Amino acid sequence: MMDFDVLEFSKMLSEKKITVIYSGPIWADGVEGMAEFLQRKLDVDNLSRTVSKSIFSVFVEQMHNMLMYSAEKEIFTAEDDDDAVLSKGMFVMGKEGDTYFIKTGNVVTDYSAGVLKERIDYLNTLDKQGLRQYFKEKQRSDDDNPESKGAGMGLIEIARRSSSKINYKFTPQGEGFKYFSMSVEI
Repeated sequence: MMDFDVLEFSKMLSEKKITVIYSGPIWADGVEGMAEFLQRKLDVDNLSRTVSKSIFSVFVEQMHNMLMYSAEKEIFTAEDDDDAVLSKGMFVMGKEGDTYFIKTGNVVTDYSAGVLKERIDYLNTLDKQGLRQYFKEKQRSDDDNPESKGAGMGLIEIARRSSSKINYKFTPQGEGFKYFSMSVEI
């Protein structure tokens, strides 16, 4: 069995100001539960409405993206023998000084990695006014990503809520896949 010191792990999380961490399968009801927990945590932290709403919105968009687009899946068999295919991913939220950070990670296809890189790079060139304008334009257009299961607005919303550029990284994960890490500051 792996040697694991809970006290040492707790100290590390406290020093890094990690308030929420999750890694594993993701499903809609589970996301709702995490969202409720996060909302209560933000209420306890007594943040301004703007900051609280921004953190919550970014969390929802990032979790939705992992739920919909993670290429790594886990099959879960319930007691009634119905199989569910669950996406897998990782989520971390914490605080450095006065800045909150939300980091996510999940496996995506090479195609999705290319689309994500192109979209994030473009969003990172826009200022807040440009993001507002682009958001309005995209509301009136169709999503051009054939793998998309939504309207393609999530990354724009994340960029609008972020206090800095979206940081991201792709790490090769074998033929046809990359691990997508994204970090957003609020």
